[in-house]
Amino acid sequence: MCGRFAPSPTGPLHLGSLRTALVAWLFARAAGGRFLLRVEDLDPDRSRPEWEAVQLAALSGLGIDWDGPVVRQSARLALYEQALGRLESAGLVYPCFCTRSEIRAAASAPHGGPAVIRGRGHDEAAGLPEGAYPGTCRGVSTAERSSRISAGDRYALRFDAGAARVDFTDQLAGPQSWVVDDFVLRRSDGVFAYQLAVVVDDAAQGVTQVARGADLLDSVGRQVLLMRALGYPEPSWAHVPLVLGPDGRRLAKRHGSAVAAREAPAATLAQLAGSLGIAVDVAAPPACAADLLPGFDPALIPPAPVTL
Repeated sequence: MCGRFAPSPTGPLHLGSLRTALVAWLFARAAGGRFLLRVEDLDPDRSRPEWEAVQLAALSGLGIDWDGPVVRQSARLALYEQALGRLESAGLVYPCFCTRSEIRAAASAPHGGPAVIRGRGHDEAAGLPEGAYPGTCRGVSTAERSSRISAGDRYALRFDAGAARVDFTDQLAGPQSWVVDDFVLRRSDGVFAYQLAVVVDDAAQGVTQVARGADLLDSVGRQVLLMRALGYPEPSWAHVPLVLGPDGRRLAKRHGSAVAAREAPAATLAQLAGSLGIAVDVAAPPACAADLLPGFDPALIPPAPVTL
């Protein structure tokens, strides 16, 4: 068993992120497994080392520890380049010249194709899920591609998913079935996309369980297709229901940071534990994450989003 937590250093961790980190840590430690910490700092415009320091301090303040050194994606670009080359050699990658406005327009237009069976409110008779990329540049001829690249047109690299359907069972979200549209592997500015980097990293680090927020549930299909194309083993999945802010929307940095994790770790742990169905003795609140291990049971985690 090997789990991980992989935050992006773009701001302080809020309670939702800390809750997800705690669940991932509890899964790993309860199984006697390893727990890794990876910093996903691929985007140079948003990532800051000072935010990484703040995030690591918040985790340590709750007693969430990790095995081995912290791994940073910015130091692993050669691995992503190698994986991308393998996918290109297999004929699974094509250049996409679409601008963001063109993608939005194409994605909102009526189109046919297979449907998401579960997860986005469509039935089998529907088209591709809302917001899906309809494959505009997939059919561009080799000659036109070469001409546009030679002319200096900007382009991203997309994975040809073939509208494949991926079925899997999530430990917390249950059975899932998703149809996958063509997705970006490397952006037009040269930055590797999350989907490729996370798949390469999880395989290289030997991660056997991915526990993360439910907002990433729709990434599983994409990542499974990449794993299969690259010959990587597939981990188990556990997507934690989201934490909502007072406005009913997914908790985010706009709701403020989890400063309390540093100033009152016991109270923060008690609050997070209660939201996970872990009984806490009010007279003796948990001093660190390890105090929650005896009461941790994934079956008790509420299946719906919670408000903290």
